[in-house]
Amino acid sequence: MLYIDDHIWDFDLEAALLELSPERREQALRYRHELGRRQCALAYLLLKRALHEGYGITGNPRFNYGEHGKPLLADYPDIHFSLSHCREAVACAVSDRPVGIDVESIGRYREQLAAYTMSEDERAAIAAAASPEVAFTRLWTMKEALLKCSGQGIVDGLKTVLEGVDENLFTTVVDPSERYVYTVFPAISVG
Repeated sequence: MLYIDDHIWDFDLEAALLELSPERREQALRYRHELGRRQCALAYLLLKRALHEGYGITGNPRFNYGEHGKPLLADYPDIHFSLSHCREAVACAVSDRPVGIDVESIGRYREQLAAYTMSEDERAAIAAAASPEVAFTRLWTMKEALLKCSGQGIVDGLKTVLEGVDENLFTTVVDPSERYVYTVFPAISVG
């Protein structure tokens, strides 16, 4: 199940904070800016919604953490999830198998960053694209979704992360207004 919400400013934050677990509420309130609080709360609420709709689970999920800090459901080890957020949207993926999701704002394309994170073939594809900003963001979200699925997070060797990986295993969507891109790995259905 995949949930995307790009209405970060359209909910009552104070009411939402009351729906969070005490730990998640503390985490949300540690953010200095309201945007971070909203993203943190909304991600948790999307997870709660997915668990309720997909598995009939009610209540607040509790987390354990993997070796590299990947959150896991303490009470449901066979249910896997991934959360992500950017300035424009919050994303949640839930599955019966390991899953990773990344959502990123489409920003100005920076060739210096691409040289550090993209292979020569990827940089050539970005340069040939009608919108290099979208092409770069698409590839970045693919890399991060794959790494989040594995539980590794960002690693050295970003240039080679996608080598040998079938692109059909990803679902990548560009927001119709081209504000953000999200990718989920492996591909799952939208909830």
